[in-house]
Amino acid sequence: MSRLRLMILCGRSARHLHVANTLCRAGEALAIVQETSGEWNLKKTLKKLRPENLFRKTWRWLRDRRRYKGNPEAKFFFSDREPRLDHPELVREVPHINHPEVVKLARELQPDLICVFGTSLIRGDLLKEGRLGIINLHGGLSPEYRGADCTFWALYNGEPEKVGCTLHYIDSGIDTGRLIAHISPEVSEGDSELVLFWRAVQDSAEVYAEAIARLEQGETLGMMQPGKGRLYQVKDRGLRHERALVARLASGMLASMALPRRIRWFTPETVQERNT
Repeated sequence: MSRLRLMILCGRSARHLHVANTLCRAGEALAIVQETSGEWNLKKTLKKLRPENLFRKTWRWLRDRRRYKGNPEAKFFFSDREPRLDHPELVREVPHINHPEVVKLARELQPDLICVFGTSLIRGDLLKEGRLGIINLHGGLSPEYRGADCTFWALYNGEPEKVGCTLHYIDSGIDTGRLIAHISPEVSEGDSELVLFWRAVQDSAEVYAEAIARLEQGETLGMMQPGKGRLYQVKDRGLRHERALVARLASGMLASMALPRRIRWFTPETVQERNT
């Protein structure tokens, strides 16, 4: 049986490169598409220049500069190696993921599956491409946790058992497509938001590869989401939320926590769950 032909759309961080490398081993990768910048226009620029938005972006930059000092994400996913793609020759750079060149490339390559992780929201004609559709890895458990910073919000809401990622088909909504799998990482005392998120992504890369193998065998995956849940946006996460979570973690919110890795597969007929 021939391997599925994949077109991979991903970001540039170490976690994105790790997932892309795993996908390249799981199928026949035709191209790896990365954005060079966001899609800008006058309206979007003026919005970002509003005082409240400038303040939010400034403190987020200062926070991330401190949290990412020493590049801990690269060390988590690549140990002492340089974070890099195994197949840089496949990279195609575009201004934004919905650029006409991406649609043109998809139509030229005719991939069986388009695999997404870490790009801007996909819209328009690109949604129609991929013989088997488009699959996304989302950093939260949909539908309860859709949108941005979902690991943070699960912890902030006092639900560490709901930290995880969702593998799902992409539709025109935000993280609303048919569910393929929920991946929940181990949660232990002393874990931080970033470590839990990275651990979930690392586990999800393996599940992503397994999903490709199951689709290759002709299996049908996917189940409609049971409701809309909640959509979290970047602007929802404020300084007071940050301070509250820091205080809760410091006071022992995860004390004696020992949750195993959990994977739940969704098919039209059954929901399969297993502890691994």
